Amino acid sequence: MFTGLVEEIGRVDKLEQLTDAVRLTIHGPTVTSDAAPGDSIAVDGVCLTVVDKLTEGFTADVMQETLNRSRLGSYKVGSRVNLERALTAGERLGGHIVQGHVDGVGELISRASSEHWEVLRFSLPADLVRYVVEKGSIAINGTSLTVSAVGEDFLEVSLIPTTLAETTFGDMVVGEPVNLEVDVVAKYVEKMVGGYHLQP
Repeated sequence: MFTGLVEEIGRVDKLEQLTDAVRLTIHGPTVTSDAAPGDSIAVDGVCLTVVDKLTEGFTADVMQETLNRSRLGSYKVGSRVNLERALTAGERLGGHIVQGHVDGVGELISRASSEHWEVLRFSLPADLVRYVVEKGSIAINGTSLTVSAVGEDFLEVSLIPTTLAETTFGDMVVGEPVNLEVDVVAKYVEKMVGGYHLQP
């Protein structure tokens, strides 16, 4: 489990094609400072398992399904990525509960700057719209963000300079794909309410 608070911006150093997967080599000295093989690290919001710990990074295998369901399939050598270690007991939950299980892929539609913040608009897949509410939480590329506006097929977030500087949103370009994970609480509520209505 993660909190959606990005610890550092990492870099894809190598992509190795395996039989039915891709092995990523990612530079990230902060998140690997106390990591060991088998640990979980969120890469742009996707929970990956450390295969090998390197001096200032790690390798992780990504199965084809994950490549198809996330933006990881678009990575190239040099791609910048948001990184976060898994939450440990006793830590503050500064963002919201993020599982590292991507629900869908959107893309940056537009960005508008103002004096103290920047508004980014992302496309929103139709099957995720019902889980997104204004002032609610969403994880975009593994970053816990508050939804400032939501429409029939889009959502907006308002980002302060600190967030832009400490995540990959600062240099994100229009048309770039993003991983979306909706608040898991919304999905549980939907299931429980649906089950309640199905009771005789």
